[in-house]
Amino acid sequence: MSTGAREFQVPEDVYLSLAGLGAAAKRGLGDPVLAELVMIRASQLNHCAFCLDMHLAAARKGGEAEERLGLLAAWEEAGDLFTRQERAALALTEAVTVLAEGFVPDEVYEKAAQHFTETQLAHLIAAITVINSWNRLMVTRRTAPGETEWHS
Repeated sequence: MSTGAREFQVPEDVYLSLAGLGAAAKRGLGDPVLAELVMIRASQLNHCAFCLDMHLAAARKGGEAEERLGLLAAWEEAGDLFTRQERAALALTEAVTVLAEGFVPDEVYEKAAQHFTETQLAHLIAAITVINSWNRLMVTRRTAPGETEWHS
């Protein structure tokens, strides 16, 4: 299997649309720390090194603790290191990202709905959807961390 970068460019209109949707979703969620945790967790699940690198840097710049970043992949076992709201968002992130059952389980959705307003929940789902789209584009293209020439 080849591991080299693929040459297709992400078209500018696609790039701008995804960037705009992602920015709107993050604004509507209202918590930049939570947004970055969601981006990182989905990127871990999707094995997207490019997005992991970018969102880890953004989280660090935003003041996120290294301990939390290091334990994010095991958030369920990390005790009270993550708030109940963050744990609900991370569970939803995993359920939307890995649709193993074909649906997001009701209990996961209902738990998230307990911690977010209806509008925040819609923005959270949009943010999860956007990062999954970015992950799939970058993984398909095999975009390396830090690469800057991947869209036209």
